[in-house]
Amino acid sequence: MTGENPGMPLEGLRVVELATIVAGPSTGKYLADFGAEVIKVEHPITGDTTRNMGFKDSGVALWWKLIGRNKKPVTLNLSHPKGQDIARRLCADADVLIENFRPGTLERWGLGPDVLEGINPRLVVLRISGFGQTGPYAHKPGFGTLAESISGVAGVSGFPDGPPMLPAIALADEVAGLVGAYAVMMALHERERSGRGQVIDASLYESLFQITGPLVMAYDRLGVVMGRIGNRIAYSAPRNAYRTVDGHWVGVSGTAQTVAERLFRAIERPELIDDPRFATNNDRLDHIDELDELIGGWIGSHTLDEVMEAFEREDAAAAPIYDASQIVADPQYEARETIVTVDDDELGPVRMQNVTPRFERTPGRIRHAGLPLGAANEEVYRKLGITAEELDRLRADGVI
Repeated sequence: MTGENPGMPLEGLRVVELATIVAGPSTGKYLADFGAEVIKVEHPITGDTTRNMGFKDSGVALWWKLIGRNKKPVTLNLSHPKGQDIARRLCADADVLIENFRPGTLERWGLGPDVLEGINPRLVVLRISGFGQTGPYAHKPGFGTLAESISGVAGVSGFPDGPPMLPAIALADEVAGLVGAYAVMMALHERERSGRGQVIDASLYESLFQITGPLVMAYDRLGVVMGRIGNRIAYSAPRNAYRTVDGHWVGVSGTAQTVAERLFRAIERPELIDDPRFATNNDRLDHIDELDELIGGWIGSHTLDEVMEAFEREDAAAAPIYDASQIVADPQYEARETIVTVDDDELGPVRMQNVTPRFERTPGRIRHAGLPLGAANEEVYRKLGITAEELDRLRADGVI
């Protein structure tokens, strides 16, 4: 799915991304996926950290290809006065600025919101940091692992006899990226009424804290400190991962009574429907060990194919727990083109997540994967009125 699509929802929106690693660039990716012109500003030597993180193919970081897609990468040394001047020029006619440096960094560079508002009062400034722009932790290093730790997410993840479990993905950064994207759209909608931009203060830990449900309310009202319960969940039973006889894992859920009854029929135990231990969700929670033993015992004596056939026959809720090799072979992913192949000049055809969500009339699309460092320098800077000779001098001076 390549090529221009003039019908994309955010066409005409200009975004300057002064951000690195994951959270801010994630917001930029979501906006770029739907047509925004995202000018990705990177250090001339190091570039975005994701250019050198994780899995690489032929020396090219795959994460960059994903998170840098649809963006126009330019190089700019923001520590250099000339670089700071160019950044201000970029923001002069932009709609949105995304940054996720430690609080105070933009101000030291002469790029604080007060300065930018004087240049462009319609500018929406999204500031993503680990702990927010205020409070006693504001100036601490802000990394996703720290947010996952203090948000409560790690504390309720894992098994009771094991350590807290930190996610194996950049969960805090990716959640904050989503929060940032919808926050930007709200600010732009408000700008239609007021004519003014504003500063959005988004933190990693608060973005992730939002998805913890009644974690604090349960403590505040009931004195309950939620702990680690493995693959179970405090408000629903059954809910667990069970291993099949051929070594696969299946995720099972049955909160609603009708769904639980289908599950009992699927595991060939219809008499459990009338068992008072399992009559309601609360009853099932009170007898969760017995319930898990019954379900796990049946699943553990059948193959994955047999389990899925039985559950599908009864319309019960279960799904195989996939790894990447199973994801790319799944017919649902294929039918909806959840994974798309993108032609890339460096890697050739590369598969990655498609744009989501799906718009009926004006869908987003992937025009290209992440481009090489500084690939858009000529295009972007010449539009600012910088001549070819000036660009050569800026390169020689280490500005771009």
